[in-house]
Amino acid sequence: MEVFRSTLKWVYLLVLAWGLSATFALSHAEDATPELVMVNVLFRHGDRTPVNPYPMDPYRNSSFWSTGWGQLTTVGMKQHYELGLWLRQRYISLLKNDYAKSDVYVQSTDVDRTLMSVESNLAGLFPPRGSRMFEPNLKWQPIPIHTIPEHLDHVLAMKKPCPRYDAEFALARNLPEVKDLEKQYQGLFKYLSLHTGSEVKTIENAEYIHSTLFIETLKNLTLPEWTKPVYPEPLRTIAQWSFALPAYTPELRRLKGGPLVKEWIDHFQKKRAGTLEPDRKMYIYSAHDTTVANILSTLGIFERHCPPYASTVLAELYRLKNTYYVSIVYKNSSEARTLTLPGCSELCELDKFVSLTKSVIPENWEKECHYHLLFSSEDLNDLSISALATSGILSLILLVVLIIGFVRQRQQINDPFRYQTVSTNADA
Repeated sequence: MEVFRSTLKWVYLLVLAWGLSATFALSHAEDATPELVMVNVLFRHGDRTPVNPYPMDPYRNSSFWSTGWGQLTTVGMKQHYELGLWLRQRYISLLKNDYAKSDVYVQSTDVDRTLMSVESNLAGLFPPRGSRMFEPNLKWQPIPIHTIPEHLDHVLAMKKPCPRYDAEFALARNLPEVKDLEKQYQGLFKYLSLHTGSEVKTIENAEYIHSTLFIETLKNLTLPEWTKPVYPEPLRTIAQWSFALPAYTPELRRLKGGPLVKEWIDHFQKKRAGTLEPDRKMYIYSAHDTTVANILSTLGIFERHCPPYASTVLAELYRLKNTYYVSIVYKNSSEARTLTLPGCSELCELDKFVSLTKSVIPENWEKECHYHLLFSSEDLNDLSISALATSGILSLILLVVLIIGFVRQRQQINDPFRYQTVSTNADA
């Protein structure tokens, strides 16, 4: 009997120890799980009609495109509604059930298709419930979307005039690999010019043709016979290059994608410091394929491709034991995958993320856009510091000279033995 009691006692102690260790392990596992605290969401608009068909396009007649040129289609609306549902599911623990302006801020470029895309997206992300439903059968509610004219927008549309960017882009076009690429396709450019009636001289011109043919293919329209040797290849490869060129060099990245990345970092740093006002959890940006490509290029993680409709970049901020981390996720189809910044891990510590992107973040975009081209933006930042130091030294020297002059003047006034002017008759 005594042996039984002793055995029972040991079994009890073992079970108790196992329970405590399991509880301890579980609590530590929870501590080791990063907590999502914020996300910046950038996406391309949904399916659209051609922006401007080429002159000899057999489908140039507007009867083929009832909504007009460059407009979002019902397919595009559905794409973004479904993306909104996906975002709701992914961030269900981050967002409240109902939209709140203190939680979410929405911005779009000033273009019909991007505005309509984000409206469709928000219908999936924030369907009205209860008192939010102002019509019984209408599963939609108005949510504010902010925008500014494209010619004033250097952050999202990236179309505000920037002389330095234009000059840097011209320099990039003269890089050996870019010149070789365009030289390689000169025969194709002439072929396209002949059959489209449009002057095709650059990679960008060729991308415009590719985009139109791609859209017509999606609409099950039969392409002209002349397209068979060039579509989808090599036109697709050329189009992919067209998305790499706008942010091809560090200076172009700084001036093109830098302002938006800077805005994201500002959100992250203020969130960490507890100074973000309002203390939002999500920023949504509705833009274009070029925007998506430029941001990925600016972060050094762009793989040449044509960003598809509703492709999405997620810049997420996590907290783990009072340390903050950034994760960049790209959803270019049904799947989302985490991208790794060069020099960092999938979960990149915030301070390291800031350090790695420092060279592509403009100090003052407006000033840098008008800097002299003999210097890079970083050189000019150094020059600005040197200029301030030099002007400070010169000011100090001038101050010392003035003080010495003032002291000497006072000494002469107070010196009883200084020379006096003696009046003579000639002076009278």
